[in-house]
Amino acid sequence: PIYTFGPIIHNEEVVADLEKKGVQVIHSTDELKGRPKGTVIIRSHGVERKIYDEIKALGFEIVDATCPFVKKIHRIVEKESMEGKHIVIIGDESHPEVQGIRGWAGEQVTVVQTPEDAERFELPDKDQKVCIVAQTTFNYNKFKELVEIISKKRYDIVVLNTICNATKERQNEARQIAARVDAMVVIGDKRSSNTQKLFEICKEECLNTYYIQTLDDLDINQLRSVESVGITAGASTPNKIIEEVQNNVRINF
Repeated sequence: PIYTFGPIIHNEEVVADLEKKGVQVIHSTDELKGRPKGTVIIRSHGVERKIYDEIKALGFEIVDATCPFVKKIHRIVEKESMEGKHIVIIGDESHPEVQGIRGWAGEQVTVVQTPEDAERFELPDKDQKVCIVAQTTFNYNKFKELVEIISKKRYDIVVLNTICNATKERQNEARQIAARVDAMVVIGDKRSSNTQKLFEICKEECLNTYYIQTLDDLDINQLRSVESVGITAGASTPNKIIEEVQNNVRINF
């Protein structure tokens, strides 16, 4: 048997396809107790350090599919926290990637998502060093804004921009496309962090921006009065779905 610890990526279509092939999704090590021994695939978003030990202790094999960019952040926060720094993770506290990073960062860690969070950030010891990292799919401009707010507090800060290069490039390109079209279609799962960020960015440039998961969600009638349509997609959106949407839009225009 093959299990994934959480959905392998944030895309329901991909997860459903894997389930048809017999891959089971589990959300905690407790769910593995009593199940037939097999292989557990660690999701692309990564997990806390203790999860690896718990899975091994239960007698399961591990295949680590953590994104290399995320794995790099795990190593960074582990090293910096061991050196006594307070870790600041800029990202969405409820996102599994951030929860996983937090699990490698020791006891002294703070998650910052909004300007209000950044304004509230204070340490009892003003001399303690701070290490700032980012969720790989965080909005780059927002990251810079939050770092600037924290930097004004005069801590000794090490800032490591750990936003994935592909994410940053995709955000920049999506912004450029959205600025020159009449309507924008963003394709991706509703739970996908990087797709949500793309939608926010495109919406700033183009009011007629639509967030869809599959072709079935696309209402062509909404696009009848426009002359140009831009299309972008989240990193976890399968090519097949992107091509279906693209071909359908081309046929209708």
